[in-house]
Amino acid sequence: MRFDKLCSEAGVSRRQAMAIGAGGVGFSLGAGLSPLPPIFGGMADAIAATPGKILVVFEWFGGYDGLATVVPYGDDMLYKHRPNLAYKEKDTLALGDGHHGLQRSMVGMKRLWDEGKLAIVHGVGYEQPSFSHFSSISFWHTGAPNSGDPHGWVGRVADAIEPSGKPNFLVNVATSQTLAVRADKHVPVVFIDPNNFARDFYYQQRPVLQNLDKDQVAIGDTHKYLLDVTKSARDASALVGEAWAKYGRSRNPDLNLRDLDRVAALIEHDFPARLYYVPLRGSLFDTHVNQLSPHDRQVQYNSDAVWGFYQEMKRIGKENDVAMFIHSEFGRRVPENTSLGTDHGAANVAFVIGGGVKGGKQYGEKVSLTNLVLDDNLQYTTDFRRVYATLVEEFLGYKESEKVLQGVKYKTLGMWG
Repeated sequence: MRFDKLCSEAGVSRRQAMAIGAGGVGFSLGAGLSPLPPIFGGMADAIAATPGKILVVFEWFGGYDGLATVVPYGDDMLYKHRPNLAYKEKDTLALGDGHHGLQRSMVGMKRLWDEGKLAIVHGVGYEQPSFSHFSSISFWHTGAPNSGDPHGWVGRVADAIEPSGKPNFLVNVATSQTLAVRADKHVPVVFIDPNNFARDFYYQQRPVLQNLDKDQVAIGDTHKYLLDVTKSARDASALVGEAWAKYGRSRNPDLNLRDLDRVAALIEHDFPARLYYVPLRGSLFDTHVNQLSPHDRQVQYNSDAVWGFYQEMKRIGKENDVAMFIHSEFGRRVPENTSLGTDHGAANVAFVIGGGVKGGKQYGEKVSLTNLVLDDNLQYTTDFRRVYATLVEEFLGYKESEKVLQGVKYKTLGMWG
C-alpha cells in the first residue's frame, strides 16, 4: 500500500507524518515518548568511536532544601529562622571551613569531598524566580527563563559540539523525554528499562507505524526516513540491551546506583554518548510537612548512589573523564513553616563531581540569611547559567558557550584548568 494511502487511512497527513519522523514517534526503550536517533549504517563506527569527556546531569527534582543539605551551621540566623528544623554542627559532616557541613546522612558524597572530587556551588538561581515546580524546571531545562525556548540546554550543547547529529550522542534515562535534551540536530535515546523495548505512539498513528518495518520498500524520502528510524530503534535497543546484559556480569551488586546504573552500563561498554540526563524518580523533596525524615532519607539514597556511581567509574578507569552536575529547580524558603516543613524557595546549592574537577572547594558567593528577598527567600548569588558555561567550556572544552546560552557569555567558575 502506498505511504500516502496509509497516512490517509490512519487520519495522518503527510505533514504530520514528516513531523512524526522528525521527532514524534515514540521509539523508546520503555515508556519514553521520544524517537531514537537514526543509525543509517554507521553503527560499527559509532561503537568504536572515542567518546571523550562525558557529562551526566542528575536532576534532583522536587526542590531540595539547600540549607538542610549543605548546612550553614556557623550562622546563628539559621536557628532563628528554623528553631525546629535546623541541624546543629554535630549533626553535619563538616567541610572544614568552620561554617558549613553536609547533612549527616550524606556519607557517600562526603567521601567524594574528602577525595577532592566534589565541588559545591552556593546561591545558584536566577532573576525573577518562579515558585512553580514545572515553570522553574522548564527554565533550568532550557537555560532561558521566561523565554519559551523550544530546545533544551543539553540539546543545544549536543548540536554545538556535534553539529552532524552523530547517532546516540545524547541519552535521557527517563520515562519520557526531558525538555533539557530536546535538540535541533540530535534525537536523544530515551529509556528507563533496558530490558523492555516498546514503541509508543498515538492511536491514530498505529495503522501506519505498525506496518513501517513489514518488508516495505521506501517510496519517497519521508517514507525512507521513517523506515530508517524504525530500524535504528531496533538497533539502538540491541546496543543498550547488550551493554546492560554485560554490565550485569561486571557491576558490584552491593552498590545501589538508582538509575545511574543505566549510565554506568553504557559508559563501561563504550556507548558513543557524551551527554546523559537523568531526572530523579520518586522524589521526596517537596517537603512542606514534617521535612526531617523524608529529606534525610532522600539525600542519603542519592548521596550513596552518586558515590557508588563513581566507584564504578573508578573501576572502569573513567573517573576523570566523567563529570556529574546535580541541581534542583529551586531551593526552599528560609523560615520553617507551622507544619515543620519548608515551602518553595529560590536560590539553592548545586554540586559538580568528578571529571578532574578541583573539588573539596566551595564556589560562588555564600548566601545571606539576613538580607532575604521575595517573602523570606535567599537572594541568588550565582546565575545557574554560569555553572552551565563552566561545564561546557571548562569540562567539555567547547569555548563558545554563548552559542548555547542565548548569546550571553557567562563568566566561568574556574573549576578546571
